[in-house]
Amino acid sequence: MGSRPPGLLFLTSLLHIWHCAGGQGSYTIDTVLLTIEPRNTVQSGTAVRLRCQVSVSHSNIPNLIHSFQLTRDDVPIYTKNATEDTVEYAINPARAADSGNYECRVSVKNKAKASNSQKLDVKGLQTPTLHLTTLTPYENEEFKATCSAPEEKGPLIFQFYLRFRTGSPKVIKQLSQGGNSSTATLRLSHIGNCILYCDYEIRLVSGNQKSNSSKEAELIVKALHITPVINILPSNNLSEGDIIEVVCRVVTPPSNTEVFLTKDKVILKQVRAAALSHKFTVREDDSGELVCKAEWGSVQKETSQRITVRSLFSKPQLTVEPTDVVEGDHFKLTCSVTIHDSNEIEKKTMQYSIFKDNTEVANTTTYFTVAQLSASGNYTCNATSHSLTRTIVKESQKYVVKVKVPVSEPVLSVVGGTLFLGKPFLLSCYSQRGTLPINYTLYQPRIPNDVKVVSKPGEKAIFNLTSITQISDIKNILCHATNSRLKPPMAGTGEQLLKWSNIIEPVSKPHLTTEPRMEDISEGYNMTLVCSVQSGSFPINFTWYSTRKGFLDYKISWKLKESHSISNVKGDHAGGYYCQCTNPANKTKRSAIIIIGVKMAGWKKGLIAVFCLLFLMAIVLFLFYKKRLPKLKTRRTGTLSVKAASTKVGRLSLIQAEVNEAANATPGMMGKSIWSEHVSGSESDDNCSTNTPEKREPQYSEVQLRQADPSRVPVKQGTDTVHGEVRNSQQGVQEVADAASVEYAELNHDTNHQSDPSDHGYHSDPSNHGYHIANDDQPNDNSVSINCADDRE
Repeated sequence: MGSRPPGLLFLTSLLHIWHCAGGQGSYTIDTVLLTIEPRNTVQSGTAVRLRCQVSVSHSNIPNLIHSFQLTRDDVPIYTKNATEDTVEYAINPARAADSGNYECRVSVKNKAKASNSQKLDVKGLQTPTLHLTTLTPYENEEFKATCSAPEEKGPLIFQFYLRFRTGSPKVIKQLSQGGNSSTATLRLSHIGNCILYCDYEIRLVSGNQKSNSSKEAELIVKALHITPVINILPSNNLSEGDIIEVVCRVVTPPSNTEVFLTKDKVILKQVRAAALSHKFTVREDDSGELVCKAEWGSVQKETSQRITVRSLFSKPQLTVEPTDVVEGDHFKLTCSVTIHDSNEIEKKTMQYSIFKDNTEVANTTTYFTVAQLSASGNYTCNATSHSLTRTIVKESQKYVVKVKVPVSEPVLSVVGGTLFLGKPFLLSCYSQRGTLPINYTLYQPRIPNDVKVVSKPGEKAIFNLTSITQISDIKNILCHATNSRLKPPMAGTGEQLLKWSNIIEPVSKPHLTTEPRMEDISEGYNMTLVCSVQSGSFPINFTWYSTRKGFLDYKISWKLKESHSISNVKGDHAGGYYCQCTNPANKTKRSAIIIIGVKMAGWKKGLIAVFCLLFLMAIVLFLFYKKRLPKLKTRRTGTLSVKAASTKVGRLSLIQAEVNEAANATPGMMGKSIWSEHVSGSESDDNCSTNTPEKREPQYSEVQLRQADPSRVPVKQGTDTVHGEVRNSQQGVQEVADAASVEYAELNHDTNHQSDPSDHGYHSDPSNHGYHIANDDQPNDNSVSINCADDRE
């Protein structure tokens, strides 16, 4: 065969795919139909058939499987897989329990469809049957009653009724069981005839249905004569030690009758017969009721009588002295009784025995011994009275003697091992030896006492303390331990805490000082900040701070004082300082802030002192010359010493000063002229002597003060004439200086020159007020001195 064309190959593939798809087939469920035959409502016992039919449309699906499921009230009751399209479910016979709503559901592969719901109602219930085990029961005798409906299905509720010939019925028992029969146990106490019957009830989804009643059964309840008769011999009033006989008898009892003699719910005797007899010696505690009981099956009847027993002597009493028996001490046990009837009992005939753990230790009324641990135990005593007719033995109650081991000295310790002063802590107080319970009492100054009772082995008394702030308070702690009222307590003191506990005391408030003292701190020197505390556990952390610069230094020390040094103190070290301290108590304390002022260095102080001294000397000289100046002005002659004129302003100042002095000296001298002339050295010695650095003799010129030009400056009266002219010049300083300079030059170079009337100089005055002005020919000789002669010269 040759190769197929591509188009034909493609068509072949499509055809193959179509055939495959057609082989799988398609389907749909058309309808599901449920029918009930013969009808939906039938009587009980009718045969009912349910038919479920499905219609499915499909293509080329052979042997299609249908899954049928039949439900009643949504509860599956029947399932079946079949290739047929119809299934049937038979209910034969149909009972009331079969009533309900039925539905058929069909599944085909992954598709499902349900039919419409069909209701089946089965009418009528079977009448129940009652069966009794006896029709003549005795009063209170138990018998069985069975009520059954064997043809019914489902859970049934049975009820039993009792009815007398007169009166309405009463339900005496109701039972709910899964079956169609129920048996009840009945007991009738009413003597005579009565009627019993039963019925049942079925609970359906549609509602409850109740059956008819069963046939009535007539019963005859017979009386049971088994009430016993009790006899007590010799009588009911007895004395302890008397022997009595109790007889219980039942007249004509049925077989299997039991008779019991009881007292205080204790069976004294029991027989399976018509009568019983019981003899015993009465005791003091035998007073009470004796009960005779007869029992037949479930029926019981009883009779009782009361007896009274008179006590001849009291029950012995055992006493222990002292009540707290402590190891090593003596203690005494005493057994005693009280005689009530001395005619029957003689005190001297009483016999006593003392027992320890049921072993006799003494046959007397008193027992002495030394308390040891082996003496602990349960003690009792017996008192016995013998007579011709009776013997009476009485036993005391148990007395537990527990020899106490005295407590040892309690040991105080801190729970956790570390005590932080100022913080709450737990204090343990414990005695190694001592019989429990032990009472521990804690004493503290100004604190109420605290008491702990320890009852378990190894347990310690734990106290919560919150008030310890200093070590001295620890010494005042006291713990007392005691387990006996007759022994003084053992004491433990707080001194033990100081030896065996780790006590952490917070640091006290630190105190900051300086070395040297704050008032002696100067620039250039070293300063030490000393931080100290009064108390505190080691190690102590010291920290120094400056309010301006913050943290300075930190030290861990095992001393109460540490220091921080600052070398070469400067002015910027002035300010506030403080220190902080802490220790393992983790409680930081801070000192007060100290303010440090840094003094100036000594050489600076000396320099300032020199300047101050010079300033004071200048002030003193100024005041001195100011005070002496008026005296100098009163002199008639004087010598003026000036420096070589280097500027006009200097000369102006000199002339102005001289003029002012002259004006202030003698008012009468104003207006006089000053004439200049050269004088010899010998003449100058008479009036003024001049000392210069060089040996050259200076030249002197006489200066006359002339009258001011009236046309230029108004002449004032008194001392203000010349002074006013100089101050009030219109040209200021420069004009006055020029005039003085010209006149000065004329005086030095032309001794015979006369003053020009046209000049603005000073006019001569007949009274010569002479001022000699030294003029140095050398311009670099700047200093001269003036010696003023007396005016009288």
